[in-house]
Amino acid sequence: MAMSMGNSGGRMSEMNVTPMIDILLVLLIIFMVIVPVTQKGLEAMVPQPPKTTGIDTPRAVVVQVFDRSGAAPAYKINDLDVTHAELLPKLTEIFSNRAERVMFVKGGDHVEFASIADVIDIARAANVDHIGLMTPKIQAGQ
Repeated sequence: MAMSMGNSGGRMSEMNVTPMIDILLVLLIIFMVIVPVTQKGLEAMVPQPPKTTGIDTPRAVVVQVFDRSGAAPAYKINDLDVTHAELLPKLTEIFSNRAERVMFVKGGDHVEFASIADVIDIARAANVDHIGLMTPKIQAGQ
């Protein structure tokens, strides 16, 4: 605390900074409490096993794209072979009654990404909300 000693009868020309420091400390504490400390990361969806073993639980929809050397790629929806022209009607039919519109796309080893992107565009046209990409498992020792 600053005090002036002496018998000067005039005004003090020194600034009392003690109340300003108190205000600064209160504001610092308020901002430390208000600012959230949590960090938000990238949201990623991973296929989850079914929670219940009830009857008629829908399987996850996986569209596989296979490379046929020199020809157009082949497609499979789960275990059903489909052509490129059948992809949109089949996916629309599958997702017409589902509440969760989640689909996964799995490509072969030598499939061009343009074919994968085409399947993603078709899935968006079939009103699929979330589309995940599946990669092959990495073998131990490779």
